[in-house]
Amino acid sequence: MRALFVVGRAVFGGFFAYSGINHLQHSAGMTPYAAAKGVPAPEQAIQASGALLLAGGLSVMAGIKPRQGLLAIIAFLIPTSLQMHRFWEETDPQKHQAEMINFMKNMALVGAALTMMQIKEPWPASVDAARAADEEMFVRLGGREFRSLPA
Repeated sequence: MRALFVVGRAVFGGFFAYSGINHLQHSAGMTPYAAAKGVPAPEQAIQASGALLLAGGLSVMAGIKPRQGLLAIIAFLIPTSLQMHRFWEETDPQKHQAEMINFMKNMALVGAALTMMQIKEPWPASVDAARAADEEMFVRLGGREFRSLPA
């Protein structure tokens, strides 16, 4: 089960980290679309959302403060869904369906993030678990073990 949790965490967090990088690298190309959807200060909003996605995704992947990372993901998904995927306003059946699919997908991801928030911290096989006071941490370098590292 531990391996499945780590793989699932990598897939879930990796999706958001990749999306965050994409937002940061391609914010100029995304700006007109966000502006057309009525997003105020669209370029800054895209960059801020990219930072939220990247931080949240990396947090989940590494298990560093995962609840805060999941909150960052949720903080992106809910307002973005309400602003960008307003299926209830679409009159064209194809656009209505496409926006509804994207909205519902995002709500399912919110549900997954909320579910993951219930997992006891530190998460298994995580940076936070390695930092736990009851777990010994050391580095082996050149056949020699260093039992404590400077803070």
